[in-house]
Amino acid sequence: MDSNMLIIAVAFAVLVGGFLIFLFLKQRRELKAAQATGEKTGDANTRQLQLQAYERLILLTDRIALPNLVQRLNQPGLEARDMQALLTQSIRQEFEHNITQQIYVSSEAWDAVRNYKEQNLLIINQVSSFLPPEASGIDLNKHLLDLLVQNPKASLQNVVSEVLSFEAKKLM
Repeated sequence: MDSNMLIIAVAFAVLVGGFLIFLFLKQRRELKAAQATGEKTGDANTRQLQLQAYERLILLTDRIALPNLVQRLNQPGLEARDMQALLTQSIRQEFEHNITQQIYVSSEAWDAVRNYKEQNLLIINQVSSFLPPEASGIDLNKHLLDLLVQNPKASLQNVVSEVLSFEAKKLM
């Protein structure tokens, strides 16, 4: 009787083990199939996120363009130093708001956006440094716009926008 019980127990254990192996292999096969489908979906999702990042960065370059900043932030009555602080703070906030987009775009595209931000900050600070201490915010804005009119290539906005657009079109 003991040997019959042992045989039954071993047979039962083999059946349970075989059933567990069957379930494991079936689950593994389903997981591979789901991953294959998920990769296609994941690629589409990633591409969509990348396109949205390029879109946001093009919007960022437009928002931190000096003519747009001057128009949006112009406040009569401010001194030049206050306007300088307002312009630079706005650029930094816009940039910080979009900083996570860098994980979805190429390093070249991100460097272009970062350099554009730095260039605009430099222009604002340089123009501001040449103004007399009693200059108004309107004086600063006027000098910034005059600089851009006299030197259209002083702004990288068009170049950066073209880089971003080109890279976004490669994803489509």
